[in-house]
Amino acid sequence: MSAEHTHDAHTTEHAEHEGMTKRKIWQVFFYMLGITALEFFIALYMLPKGLLGHGAGNFIYVVLTLLKAYYIVAYFMHLKYEKFALKTGITVSLVFIIYFIVLMLTEGSYQFLHMN
Repeated sequence: MSAEHTHDAHTTEHAEHEGMTKRKIWQVFFYMLGITALEFFIALYMLPKGLLGHGAGNFIYVVLTLLKAYYIVAYFMHLKYEKFALKTGITVSLVFIIYFIVLMLTEGSYQFLHMN
């Protein structure tokens, strides 16, 4: 009876992560490679030639970096295949941590500028 239970648990666990095949790993790898190549193209060609302003370049870098971070967390750390509650908990925690960091940097710079 315990052997059947172990087998059923293993089958269920395998079915949850079934979407992560070698083909999918290579597909995500090439997506990330393309995004990195685009970042290099912007940094080494578009910005030095003045085809893109530094503000727009920074914005594009942030968006592309967040896209790469999504692929890493979703596929290589298997968060895409987790339950909704775990994803929500991690996302809400991350939002509060980022908010706290921005708040502390803002308050710290305010205190520093108004001391003199």
